[in-house]
Amino acid sequence: MKTYQDKAELIQTIQNKYQKYIAEFAEIPEAMKDIHYETVERSPSENLSYQLGWLNLLLEWEAMEQKGIEVITPAIGYKWNQLGKLYLNFYQKYGSLTLDEQCQQLTLTVNQLCDWLNTLSEETIFEPQQRKWATTQAQWPIYKWVHINTVAPFTNFRTKIRRWKKLSH
Repeated sequence: MKTYQDKAELIQTIQNKYQKYIAEFAEIPEAMKDIHYETVERSPSENLSYQLGWLNLLLEWEAMEQKGIEVITPAIGYKWNQLGKLYLNFYQKYGSLTLDEQCQQLTLTVNQLCDWLNTLSEETIFEPQQRKWATTQAQWPIYKWVHINTVAPFTNFRTKIRRWKKLSH
């Protein structure tokens, strides 16, 4: 996992990887948003729904903790060994949107996440045990949660959506 020098580098990396990722969806026709190919894990809509789901969960965890509400991770009604069911929930929640609407919502959500990170101190972002929701067995600092839900999938899923696009032609 990449180590960042400071929050500015983290935010810049998120934004750079996001711009490359989201650009891949510009050429996909709406009528093909739910098409599956055997060698690609998710349809374009599911790909975007997955990202919307995780980023919104991160922001919800933070909002709940700031209100003094106990955060249940990954989400109320789901355990860490039930992520497949959680992903289905994401697909149901966001999958009825058009690709353009999903892209617009994801852009807003990425901006909200970056705005939130800008409000935090370097210590809060990079040192473990700064948030109860981030205090899992792994004892990850916030930046690792952010990285695995932004930079890593924006990079990996970009490759997958490119493969999907090649198969669709």
